[in-house]
Amino acid sequence: MASNLPAPGTLTKLFFDACDRFAKKPAALQFKKDNRWHDIPHADLLQRVRHFALALRRLGVQRGDRVAILSENRPEWAIADYACLCLGATDVPVYPTLPAAQVRYILKDSGAVAVCVSSAAQLAKILEIKAELPSLRYVIAFDADATGEGVTALAAHVQSGAAADAAGDGSRFKDDALAARPDDLATIIYTSGTTGDPKGVMLSHNNIYSNVVSAIPQLEVVETDSALSFLPLSHIFERMVDYALFHSGVTIAYAESIDTLVVNLGEVKPTIVCSVPRVYEKVYARALENALASPVRKRIFFWAKNVGERWADHTLAGREPPGGLALAYRIASKLVFSKLRARVGGRLRFFVSGGAPLAADIAKFFFAAGLPIYEGYGLTETSPVIAVNSPKKMRLGTVGAVIPGVEVTIAEDGEILCRGPNVMKGYFNKPDATREAIDPQGWFHTGDIGTFEDGCLKITDRKKDLIVTAGGKNVAPQPIEGMAKKSKFVANAVMIGDKRRFCILLVVPQYEHLEPWAKRDMNLAFKDRRELIGLPEVRQKMEQEVLGALTGLASYEMPKKLLLLEHDFTIESGDLTPTLKVKRRVVEKKFQREIDALYQDAEKEMHAAVGT
Repeated sequence: MASNLPAPGTLTKLFFDACDRFAKKPAALQFKKDNRWHDIPHADLLQRVRHFALALRRLGVQRGDRVAILSENRPEWAIADYACLCLGATDVPVYPTLPAAQVRYILKDSGAVAVCVSSAAQLAKILEIKAELPSLRYVIAFDADATGEGVTALAAHVQSGAAADAAGDGSRFKDDALAARPDDLATIIYTSGTTGDPKGVMLSHNNIYSNVVSAIPQLEVVETDSALSFLPLSHIFERMVDYALFHSGVTIAYAESIDTLVVNLGEVKPTIVCSVPRVYEKVYARALENALASPVRKRIFFWAKNVGERWADHTLAGREPPGGLALAYRIASKLVFSKLRARVGGRLRFFVSGGAPLAADIAKFFFAAGLPIYEGYGLTETSPVIAVNSPKKMRLGTVGAVIPGVEVTIAEDGEILCRGPNVMKGYFNKPDATREAIDPQGWFHTGDIGTFEDGCLKITDRKKDLIVTAGGKNVAPQPIEGMAKKSKFVANAVMIGDKRRFCILLVVPQYEHLEPWAKRDMNLAFKDRRELIGLPEVRQKMEQEVLGALTGLASYEMPKKLLLLEHDFTIESGDLTPTLKVKRRVVEKKFQREIDALYQDAEKEMHAAVGT
């Protein structure tokens, strides 16, 4: 059995303990409004949560009812969440990027009796579908301009809670909140799923609580840290991280949006940031682009990169870098890496990465820059952390050691199985799917393929994503797609080839780089993007960029053809999940005609080459 199993606990205990322990801190949460940052101290947050919860109770929301939250990251999100937990209601987070039809499915399947919306845009989705949701009785809007029939404004809602408090309705508020049991249902999070309808993952208080108290000590977080929150709280990664940071006394600042991330980093100057690999890839691509702006910059950058990687090899292996290398590293740090550190605020101690595989060479570059990225691994169904790199043990190319209290084993077919207090209660209203995911021995089947290296878990691919060619060769597409995306000319890439003689790569060019290259450097004429990607010079350029980035592959792993796409994948078009994972099967079906034509052309070329 797993060692160091944490004692069961609840998220409400975590909340009240933190409010007590850090009552003297100036800010629990921060947000930007009217062009300046505002603090919300713990005592103020506690009162807002109290009044929000009492107002929900006055509306008629009862213990066990489901309350949806359809909002971007902001203090009101956290307040609504903690209010639901204290009331004993189960909250149902909904991605704010989802269209109305998908929001309807989640609210209907969960039987939500209330929904909290952030803005007029989110309210419009609810008003469009409300007539189809017989269980939905209450709508609470955060923004003052989000108004409509049957909609309660946040100010009026909070005022109602304050009145209830003044009337004595809140006399047992804290006692009732702390009466929650570890096994009580805390939240239902709908997985984005790359196929089929989303499934509601039921997570108990202790599922998430156990994850918080097991994972956070691995990262050596301290009370004086500050964090910038910008990944959606509707996803378990950011949700659990924010619980963990709040539990540790870390001040959490909510970024205005992903578009203002760089500006907000400079303003908040956080010490901790959690993100997905795509953000790190973009930062690296921008640094590379700046370096290529002149021959001198290019030489300095690649010299510094080489020095930094050699320094990182010694440091990660626990060796002291030799004197000459240590001196060269100090120079490289001053000339190159210091600029990257300044770009992310100048105070950052570390990043945490999750949600998708992080390329080892990008992780090494950031480590050399003095910005370690601690990559972790988990799923919504595991609350989410299963393993994570940390200052105690960091192995690039892996997702780190399994956290205390969690068990992991590798099945005969290579699938990673997980067991522990972090494993979900099951899928809401889907007992068959639950039995399929969790076997009688309590092992959750992750669907990921992996292995252990030096005590650390390494993910090689998704079980369902593995491509088996007509020749019986197994190809793991994700690492190959990741290599292709390192080119500044590539925005996205998807590999296809299951049951085919060879693999091809669907590529979305990074048009902000491709179009200037075509016009300025090549003097090419084109009316639109469709015409651009049809030009022979452009196809040749993209083949050079993509195939040149693919190194160390076996011949059967190397894509034989590229299919250039006019538009990037989006959530709205159904190509991406809300966590920005490509729905491979959906994309393949969507471009089936173009893919078949490309394979036919390739087959003709192969036959012509051998004279048949």
